[in-house]
Amino acid sequence: MIRTLLFLALAAFAVQASAEDDYALTTVAEGLEFPWGLAFLPDGGMLVTERPGRLRRVAADGSVSEPLAGVPAVFYQGQGGLLDIALHPEFATNALVYLSYAHGDGNANGTRVARGRLGDAGLETLEVIFTAQPSKDTPQHYGGSMAFMNDGTLLLTTGDGFDHREQAQNLASMLGKTIRIDDDGSIPADNPFVGREDAADAVWTYGHRNPQGLVVDPASGRVYQHEHGPRGGDELNLLRPGGNYGWPATTYGKDYTGAHVSPFTTLPGMEQPLLHWTPSIAPSGLTIYGADAFPEWQGDLFVGALVDQEVRRLRLQDGEVVAQDALFSDLGERIRNVKVGPDGHLYLVTDSAEGRILRVDRR
Repeated sequence: MIRTLLFLALAAFAVQASAEDDYALTTVAEGLEFPWGLAFLPDGGMLVTERPGRLRRVAADGSVSEPLAGVPAVFYQGQGGLLDIALHPEFATNALVYLSYAHGDGNANGTRVARGRLGDAGLETLEVIFTAQPSKDTPQHYGGSMAFMNDGTLLLTTGDGFDHREQAQNLASMLGKTIRIDDDGSIPADNPFVGREDAADAVWTYGHRNPQGLVVDPASGRVYQHEHGPRGGDELNLLRPGGNYGWPATTYGKDYTGAHVSPFTTLPGMEQPLLHWTPSIAPSGLTIYGADAFPEWQGDLFVGALVDQEVRRLRLQDGEVVAQDALFSDLGERIRNVKVGPDGHLYLVTDSAEGRILRVDRR
């Protein structure tokens, strides 16, 4: 009861507009076509995915390479395409790069993960290590966010396929889930539903709509995820193994027709979000700040907002959101991703046919 009351109070707190003259935005790279995922390389450069199906290297001086070789073919339609990128925790020694993407065609498609070794020309020895089952016939809601946990296992989000939302509650389906696999695609023996005949062994959490933000706090091991609601009801969740996050049985949003998806916002056995946004901000990209360049941000979450065209800073206390600030709204661009670089600066990825990578500096 106390947690529910706290949640309801937090859901209503005002969004503070931060003093944007404290920060400067520097364009690091530009001319990218709908960039999505971003990963930082040990040499000071970056790898960035473009949703039409290209992977590019951004050098430390901001120059953008030609498309790298060895990238898998993607299903580029609707919300599909090449999505997230993650480096293996031991990338410095094994050079392994992980890509999530929409695979298939209009009749049968889904979220897939492949990995390969980064060479001078691109990815080598590419191999598919995971494909979400069953396939679907809609070009929406792929999820696609990836994050390595502190134990070296890989988390992947999958969407519900839009027209197949009931599958988010079906443990035998991989739609509307958080998936947990080993770095080679095998299934960890301690996944919560391993051995159950009515469940897929790879499922780690369920009841999600279209989660496009995922981050692991390296200090605490907490896993935060956010997901798109329909009309309202975007959620920030603290994930726990085996948790049911409600969709579509519980939601704070409504269908696009204005009708109720469900009459329930809470049900026994279903997790409540830490925070929900109504109206929707369309959250995309999620990171936690743990560097020294901006000490006032220590431990805070940062969320890109596609619809609101800004970044939300979520102030955390003991794992709960106690305030949120709107940042960089003067930019006036859809924010696809947010990352913390090895230099301690926040990096923003804009979502457009002429997308950019921006670095947040202090004035």
